[in-house]
Amino acid sequence: MQPIPDLLTTLLLLPLVLPGQPQSIKENSASSYVNCSQSQPVHELIRGVSGSKDKDGTCHCVVHLPNNPIYLQQLEQLQRTTQELMGKYEQELSRVSEYARAIEDQENWVLETNSALKSRNPIALTSSYQFPAFNQLRLELEGAQELVAQLKTKGRLSGSRDLLYQLQSQVANASLTLQLLADSDQRSFHALLQEVDVLEGQLHECERQKEEEEASIHPDPPLSPGSCAHGGLQGVSSPLVVQLNWRGFSYKAGAWGRDSAPSPASSLYWVAPLSAEGRYFDYYRLHKSYDDLVLMKNYEEWKMGYGDGSGNTVYKNFMYFNYYGTAEMAKVDLSSNSLVLQRPLPGATYKNRFSYAGVPWKDLDFAGDEKGLWVLYATEESKGNLVVSLLNASTLEVENTWHTSQYKPALSGAFMACGVLYALRSLSTRQEEIFYAFDTTTGQEHHLSILLDKMLETLHGINYCPLDHKLYVYNDGYLVNYDLSFLTLKHRLPRPPAKRPSGAQAPPKAVKPKKASRS
Repeated sequence: MQPIPDLLTTLLLLPLVLPGQPQSIKENSASSYVNCSQSQPVHELIRGVSGSKDKDGTCHCVVHLPNNPIYLQQLEQLQRTTQELMGKYEQELSRVSEYARAIEDQENWVLETNSALKSRNPIALTSSYQFPAFNQLRLELEGAQELVAQLKTKGRLSGSRDLLYQLQSQVANASLTLQLLADSDQRSFHALLQEVDVLEGQLHECERQKEEEEASIHPDPPLSPGSCAHGGLQGVSSPLVVQLNWRGFSYKAGAWGRDSAPSPASSLYWVAPLSAEGRYFDYYRLHKSYDDLVLMKNYEEWKMGYGDGSGNTVYKNFMYFNYYGTAEMAKVDLSSNSLVLQRPLPGATYKNRFSYAGVPWKDLDFAGDEKGLWVLYATEESKGNLVVSLLNASTLEVENTWHTSQYKPALSGAFMACGVLYALRSLSTRQEEIFYAFDTTTGQEHHLSILLDKMLETLHGINYCPLDHKLYVYNDGYLVNYDLSFLTLKHRLPRPPAKRPSGAQAPPKAVKPKKASRS
C-alpha cells in the first residue's frame, strides 16, 4: 500500500508554475546527496536532477518543468486523479473497518442466539436474517463491491492496482462471511421451529388423552334436546344401520331424517328416496315414531312430482327442497302435501353446476339445527366455493349469508349443528372425514379431523337433528344414523385457524343480502 501515499506526496510538492521556471523542493533525507528521480518516478516528463543537503539536513533539488502547456495539463489531470483515488481509498478503508466491527458484533449476537435456542428460550425465536440491520449490512457490502469495480476501471496508476485487488478481496470475504452467518442462522431457526411443532403436537395429544380419561372417569351429563351448551363437535359413533329404504336397493340416492326443529313435541320421521336415476324427487313417507319406521307400519306415503336432488330436509313439519330444474327453493306442508311457497335463491347455481363430489344434482342442500333453517349452495361469484345462508323459515327470504373457503365439488357433503357448518370429504369407500368447520356466530373457520365410518361408498343425504344430536344419513339406499358427541365448555380447546390455499381470501363477516322479488 506504499506507492499511493508516496505518489501523492510527490505530486503535491510539484506546484504548477510558468513554463521553464525552476522550483526548489525540500525533503528530509538521511543522505547528503539525493537524486530527485529516485524519490518517486512520477512521470517520464519529469527529468531527474541532482540535489544537495544543507547544514540543517534539508535536501535541496531543482526540477525543470517543460515549456509545453499540454504536458502541464496532463500533469494537472494526473494530480487531480491521484487526489480523487486517495479520497475514495480512505473512504473504503473506513467502510471496511465499520463492516469488520459490524460482522464481529453479528457473530457475537449469533453465538448468543444459538445458546438461547439450545435452552429453548422463547425470546430467541426470531431469526437474525429478519433484522433490517442485517439486510442493510448486506446491501452496503454489495455497494462496496461495485465501487471497487469502478475504481479498477477508472484507475490509471499501476501502483494502485495491488491496493484495489486487496480491497476487493477484503470486501468479498466480508460478504461471504455475512452470507454464511445468515444461512447458519436460518437453519438453526427452522430446526427449532420443527422441534416446537413436534412438541406442540405432543402437547395437544396429551391434552386429548387426558380429556378422554377424565370423560371416562367422570362422564358429562348428556346434552338436553336443542342445547348448544358445548364447545363444538368432538366425535362420531359407529354407524347404526336401520334398514333398507322402502323402495328397494335400486334407489341408491335420497335423504331421510327426523324433524330438525328443536321441539320435543315432534317425533316425525321421514324417508325420501329419489328416482332410480338418482335425480328426481317424487315420493316420500312419513312415520310418527321410530318404531313405526323400523316396522314399516302406520306411515303416510305421498307423491310430489317436482323435487330435484337429495338436499331435502324437514323443519317444523314443512319439507324444503330444490324445485326441479331451477334455482328455486320450495316449501311443502307435510300435513296436506301441498306446495305452499316457491322463491328463487339469489345467485345460486343449479342443474348440477356445483354439486358435491360423487353426489350429483345436489345444488341446494337444506339443513335445520338449533339456530334455524339453512341452505348450502354455491354461486358463480364464489367460484364454486360453499356459501351458507340463514333463511326465514316462513318466507324463505335470505337473512344472512357467509362465504367459506371450501370448494363445494371437492366436498362429499355438509351439515349444520348449532350454527356451525361441518364439511366432509371422502377418504376411502369405507371412511369419511369431518375436516372443516365454519362458525357463523364468529365468522371463524378451522380444521379438525373426525373420522366417520360408512357401510357403503356414497353418503347422499346428511341431516342433523338437534333433539337427539344424531346424524341421519342415506348411504347408497340404506338408512343409517350416527350419535354425535360434543366437547363440554370446560374441555374446549383452542384451534388454529384453517390454512387456506394461496390466493384464497379470509372468510368475510355475515352479509345482509338484498331481497329478491319474483316477477
